Amino acid sequence: MHAPARFRRSMLMAGTAIVSAVSLAACGNITNGAGAGDGSDFPTGPVTLNVGQAAGGSTDLIARAVASGVSEDLGVAVPVVNKPGANGALATQEVIGQPADGHNLILLNASLITVTPLAVGENEAVDLEDLDIIAGLSRDDYVLITHADTEYETVEDIVSADGEITYGTAGVGTASQLAQAALFAQADVQGRDIPFDSGAPAMAAVLGKQVELATVQLGEAMPQIKAGTLRPIVVFSEERNEFLPDTPTAVEAGYDVPVSQYRAIAAPAGTPEPAKERLREALEATFATEEYQQFNEQNMLTPEEISGEQVKEDWTEYAERYRTMAETYDIDLGGGN
Repeated sequence: MHAPARFRRSMLMAGTAIVSAVSLAACGNITNGAGAGDGSDFPTGPVTLNVGQAAGGSTDLIARAVASGVSEDLGVAVPVVNKPGANGALATQEVIGQPADGHNLILLNASLITVTPLAVGENEAVDLEDLDIIAGLSRDDYVLITHADTEYETVEDIVSADGEITYGTAGVGTASQLAQAALFAQADVQGRDIPFDSGAPAMAAVLGKQVELATVQLGEAMPQIKAGTLRPIVVFSEERNEFLPDTPTAVEAGYDVPVSQYRAIAAPAGTPEPAKERLREALEATFATEEYQQFNEQNMLTPEEISGEQVKEDWTEYAERYRTMAETYDIDLGGGN
């Protein structure tokens, strides 16, 4: 039975060669049919997942959890490469400039699209149209924290405090900065913003009593909250976070500040549909694993595993909402830049 199969393959290859030769002769070396550029043979090698934040933070941890599952499903290496800077803009722009073949991806923070444009010039902002969103991943809520030794237990305690209050954020142009600034603007609190490179150093500054408050992602703060060294004051989600059910939202406290962090996987615009579909399949397989679901729960992440089209629609809406918020309360995230 093997010999006829080999014979048929040989005849097929010979016939293909003849057709190709005739086509090349007739059409001036213009080939016809699908080639490697259509993504049908994806992946042809390692798939790099770029992260625009430093190693060890929430975004990096999510990237590594995703990369592990996707690598197993695709059968190729998926290295995570950290290129921190400008709230992820540097890494994202670099990926946008890579070949659109599915082998270079970015783990995208929504704040880069929805908040950073409020802090930088139009030519510096990342355009969502330059990316193909493969799928949404999860939501990470922000929490306003203080050292357990302070007198602050509610927003009203902050409002009634004397003098200027120092607070840390995850950086200029981040959702952390917007949430904190919007709260203080609405509550008429005089505060001094100390931007850090990410949430971890902002939280460390609270623990070291270098700043009085900070707005960080819940997953980063929860170990210290559980340990009793940090006190949560409000969360900035629209509804109470299931992992911190006794802490009110800023909305409940009387302030219109629904700001959360969302994440998605993206590729350069123009990535072939077969490559994107294969990536979607690998992501869906990852989402279904018990290991990944436990990772989300352990890191207080709410699954937001939606289509790329839905991500674009939602993030565009958030961007408009945040712009309106900044204009309404005269919030300058760029420090006058």
